[in-house]
Amino acid sequence: MRIATWNVNSITVRLPRLLDWLESSGTDVLCVQETKCTDEQFPREELRELGYESAVHADGRWNGVAVLSKVGLADVTHGLPDGPGYDGVQEPRAIAATCGPVRLWSVYVPNGREVGHDHYAYKLRWLEALRAAVTEDAAGQRPFAVVGDYNVAPTDADVYDRALFEGSTHVTEAERSALAALRGTGLSDVVPRPLKYEHPYTYWDYRQLCFPKNRGMRIDLVYGNAPFAGAVKDSYVDREARKGKGPSDHAPVVVDLDV
Repeated sequence: MRIATWNVNSITVRLPRLLDWLESSGTDVLCVQETKCTDEQFPREELRELGYESAVHADGRWNGVAVLSKVGLADVTHGLPDGPGYDGVQEPRAIAATCGPVRLWSVYVPNGREVGHDHYAYKLRWLEALRAAVTEDAAGQRPFAVVGDYNVAPTDADVYDRALFEGSTHVTEAERSALAALRGTGLSDVVPRPLKYEHPYTYWDYRQLCFPKNRGMRIDLVYGNAPFAGAVKDSYVDREARKGKGPSDHAPVVVDLDV
């Protein structure tokens, strides 16, 4: 079973690339972030033609998440139970579904903007709500994972130059402590380092030739419980999907399971 996660940075803009990638990659389940479309605009029919059911949580703003599955789609949960809002809005940043033998959350963690900003405090509250929401499944016997764009680099090795991020979000002790608390529920990072290259980044800014120079960050993560981690046979970041004309600024992260 092949599971992937991809922040597509607008599913409408990226649809031709997404459809081509799904056809060529052999992915059974794709967790999508930053759809940037309404529920009604989501391309369900185009995806259905490729054999994918879609579970969507989107409102047309800068957020939006989805789960696409060829192996079944059941017990869908839209949003974090008791999740925090921002400016009075419950943003569509999390969706869960059972796909065959595996339970998954697709998450798009708030960016945080700046340390000390209200959005940074919101980010930390959101991560705590995520921890609370997944605790039971993380400790269970069913393969379970929380995948997506975490907007946190777990270690200094996950950014191309730690000094350039001093005082910025994505690398602060509080954010990394929140990730550690999430892992403390029984989850682990199932994509090892190094992979087929020294720095398996997943995100590169569009500016300043960041991708050709490999000035990236590893912020798209796959955190699985023990049954999930024990079933992992291979994993990789598909850098090829970041190349060419009009890509997302993120690359897909792919995990193969024997379940």
